Amino acid sequence: MRSQTSPVRVSRSAWSRLAACTAAAALLQLDGTLITVALPSVAHSMKVSSASTSMVLTAYFAAYVVVLPMGGTLVDRYGPRSIALIGLGIFALGAAGGALCSGIDALVATRILQGAGAGLVSPAALAGAVSGFPPEARGRALGAWGASAGVSNLLGPVLGGLLTIELGWRGDWWALVPLSIVAVGAIRIHVPHTINGGPSSSDALTRKPVVLAAAFIASITFAVMIGSFYIGEQYLQRSVGYSALGASSVLVLVALLVGGAAPVAGRLADHRGERLPATIGFALAGVGLLVLGLPGVPLHSLTTILPLMAIGTGLGLLFVPVSRAALNATSSSVHGRTSAVLSGGRLVGAATGAGLGGLALSSGPTAANVHSALLLGCALCLAVGIPASRLLRAPGPRRAESSSPSGTGVGRPSRRGARAR
Repeated sequence: MRSQTSPVRVSRSAWSRLAACTAAAALLQLDGTLITVALPSVAHSMKVSSASTSMVLTAYFAAYVVVLPMGGTLVDRYGPRSIALIGLGIFALGAAGGALCSGIDALVATRILQGAGAGLVSPAALAGAVSGFPPEARGRALGAWGASAGVSNLLGPVLGGLLTIELGWRGDWWALVPLSIVAVGAIRIHVPHTINGGPSSSDALTRKPVVLAAAFIASITFAVMIGSFYIGEQYLQRSVGYSALGASSVLVLVALLVGGAAPVAGRLADHRGERLPATIGFALAGVGLLVLGLPGVPLHSLTTILPLMAIGTGLGLLFVPVSRAALNATSSSVHGRTSAVLSGGRLVGAATGAGLGGLALSSGPTAANVHSALLLGCALCLAVGIPASRLLRAPGPRRAESSSPSGTGVGRPSRRGARAR
């Protein structure tokens, strides 16, 4: 029994591929927090309301969702490399266009272009990232993936605050262009031309309860995370009077804990299944939101640190289980489409969170409105998220697919053979 729990050996090329694909995905994650920080300055510069600037986020997420199904299909047919490169080019073009805009309508249009590029990058990045790892080791890979999301969420607010103060809101858009070029270089060097075996039917994919449950849980997670970040930035900058950098610094703790909790969730999922970390994650996030949502609780003092710690840790535990559950429930030949389903869930949630955030603040970013919005997030975590987590599988790592993806650099001829290697 002990030999079954020994670590699976993974090739160096698989880790390099993971790093390159993670960099591309981190760029998309960075975009969300970077742009969110700049939105109050956009509203001031363009003389529009806070609710209007939420369209800058919603348009991006909506385009992202629309393109995702096609992106997943293209990844399964042509491989992650070429689709990721095309998507990054479109994303960079949209970012450069956004930096040159003078009106909110044009800015929203460029965000649609960025979202379309992201819809190609996202499934390519996730499918490519795990392609070198056998199913029983994907928790480790996805833990690194989730940690990068946390680092992006950590750097995004700080970088966004610095750029907004020093260069204005356009600096946040310009920064995405060289970062896209770096991601292109990493993909070109480390990701092979083809990984998957070609197209196959996805009918069974959309009927798998685990995949649909994972996408639903991902949507709840991102609705809570994006909505909370948006509301927090608006309240701290427009009501409390914090600078963009000051408001971002308050939220850095949440992002840091998201990054730290993801690898823990990966190890836990590899050994205990996905249900446990997902349940704990929603419980922690829900309790933190409940405390901050109580009327009269200060929203910008030292007393907020403990509930923020619970929220950050809880959200960090939710990144890995959903991806591991969905990818291990499907064969590698449809991992592009599986990744698209997961990303679609995340983006539906993010768009919903941004839209509800704008709606909650339509009468102004007051403390009362923020408390009410945070209580809604708490209800999503405790009343919806925890029951949904029960749909994930509980026992550990032995349920993975038996086939090995081609070109992964990881041999899995049999369970006995893996030990001999």
